[in-house]
Amino acid sequence: SLKEAGFDILSLANNHIGDWGRLAMEDTFKNLRNAGVAYSGGGNNKEEAYAIRTIIKDNLKIAYLSFSQFGKGYLEATDSFAGVAIISDEKLKSGIEKARAENDIVIVSFHFGEEYKKQPNNYQKSVAHKAIDYGADLVVGHHPHVIEPIEAYKDKYIAYSLGNFVFDQHFSKETMEGL
Repeated sequence: SLKEAGFDILSLANNHIGDWGRLAMEDTFKNLRNAGVAYSGGGNNKEEAYAIRTIIKDNLKIAYLSFSQFGKGYLEATDSFAGVAIISDEKLKSGIEKARAENDIVIVSFHFGEEYKKQPNNYQKSVAHKAIDYGADLVVGHHPHVIEPIEAYKDKYIAYSLGNFVFDQHFSKETMEGL
């Protein structure tokens, strides 16, 4: 269904990918691969979770990297366990610099921020600005379940939170909206 809907790549770096355990998470990776839908920010091991994924569209090489603020110690991918890519300055800098050297456009996805807050917090701003400083062209955020502002920073854009897409929470109008 995701492929038929036109999705080429997904971010799996989030705090819910492990809700049904590692076996279900690994099954998700396998099913996406089998369906031809690329993903970033998660994988069967650390190398796969932190890998740069590249999509080619109209002769442009577009790199995707995805990271989560949440999951350190319980969802983080290791050398031998499936999991997600966790935000760290070292991984962020090295990943973006490598992606920048090999691609035309670099997009970084962050699962970060505070639920139901309509403004980004200082951590979100700091990490998003670093991503642009390190060479990202676009930062896309998610986790707060509500839309947060889009900021122009150094002629690049940061969408701090896209809100909900297919995760409507019927207790408020704001959680049933997304970008």
